[in-house]
Amino acid sequence: MLKIGDFSKLARVTIKALRYYDELGLLKPVKVDEFTGYRYYSASQLTQLYRIMALKDMGLSLEEISRLLRNNVSIDHILDLLHTKQIEQNKSWKQKQHA
Repeated sequence: MLKIGDFSKLARVTIKALRYYDELGLLKPVKVDEFTGYRYYSASQLTQLYRIMALKDMGLSLEEISRLLRNNVSIDHILDLLHTKQIEQNKSWKQKQHA
């Protein structure tokens, strides 16, 4: 198990983000010390964290990511959602150019 600070450095994400992801239920620590409240993560959780980060980088909101992960959505559905996001972003970009 890794302390939150070590996991943060390994994943190159802030401790604040990890706490927020825990609060949202996106990435729960493997263990929380009952006396100190300190969070511990497993190296195996890096895959889940990288998935969250990649989806976020692709323009999905944390709410959308949470829904996808909670419902165990298929990769095809995720790809459809990303395609829809891309279309929305292109429309927004074009509207800004013509404004």
